[in-house]
Amino acid sequence: GHVLPTSNREWPNGRSSEGMSRENRPEMGIATEQSAKNKGLYLSFLESFDTGRLQAVETAAAAIFARNAQINASHPINEATDGTGYVDDVIAPIMVAFEGCTRQNYIVLGGEYLGTEWVTSTGYFHGYFSKPLYGIPPNGKLAFLRFGEFHRVEGGKIVESQVFLGLAELIIALGLWPLSPSQGYEGLVVGPATHDGINAAPSDAKRSRASADLVEGMLKKLTSENEAWRPDWHKRMVWYGPGGLGSYATIDAFAAFQRPFELTFEGWGDGSESGIKGVGAACKAGDGDYAFLSGWPMITGIHVKPFLGIEPTGKRVFMRDCDWWRCEDGKIIENWCMLDIPHLLMQLGYDVFSNLNTKNPVTAK
Repeated sequence: GHVLPTSNREWPNGRSSEGMSRENRPEMGIATEQSAKNKGLYLSFLESFDTGRLQAVETAAAAIFARNAQINASHPINEATDGTGYVDDVIAPIMVAFEGCTRQNYIVLGGEYLGTEWVTSTGYFHGYFSKPLYGIPPNGKLAFLRFGEFHRVEGGKIVESQVFLGLAELIIALGLWPLSPSQGYEGLVVGPATHDGINAAPSDAKRSRASADLVEGMLKKLTSENEAWRPDWHKRMVWYGPGGLGSYATIDAFAAFQRPFELTFEGWGDGSESGIKGVGAACKAGDGDYAFLSGWPMITGIHVKPFLGIEPTGKRVFMRDCDWWRCEDGKIIENWCMLDIPHLLMQLGYDVFSNLNTKNPVTAK
């Protein structure tokens, strides 16, 4: 879960969690019969990428996206065009920049939360990086871009989307990262070790509920001084984090990252005490042995210690954050987390895209 405390959404008053009950947070939903139907629709749409042709994706998207669908995507896209923005502002630039663009989905899930139905997927786009992408110069080699999508479905149409792109990861892979490196592994992250992340069939409600409750219970314990979340994790756990934060295996290695990260920002929560509204999970649900969550933004905190080399600004920042978890034997064993790091840095007054370390660029011939 995010283990970025970015997952501490929905706190009662947005204050630090120390000594404070968060029992009134809404519990996660689970995959329903409707979720299974929506996953079928979504998987059919995703097949349009298999051709590698943008026109096929455009045609399929026109059929599934509502004309007024609200689409948000990672910085520097932010608010995409209503209705057509998923293709026009997100997918088209990627398919143009990556010749021979292929989409690999590792996880496809669905579920209900507070009366809304969502589908989600995560994986990679990859191809020969030959043209600039959102201001990132091409390297004339194979490149990978991680993605995460969350779509709210009503009446067989996508009406709202949150699209996460691993642009910080791509910048790091190209050797262009201008800030301090993370202490974790930075590179391509794999899909589920069990290769069962594409969950098309209806799920067993009891298994979905067990996964949802395990993950929600863990999230409620984040930012606890005694690391009360530890027992919820498998000893062989892996946290696949976003570029700039890195990935970690084993509870001890993860804790060595997590606790300092929590202390870099204080007053984790929903920001309501500052008059801030709209912070929290848009969706969170269990689907079989998996669970997922997304918020735009998910949480907020005040920057009080150096972050990636940027000195404390005292600014309250918002984090667009999402997760997918896999559970095994009553423990969380794998967690894929994406966080819009460039958007977070912009709030601290730092534009990654205009500061790319291009002194020794590797350009396409």
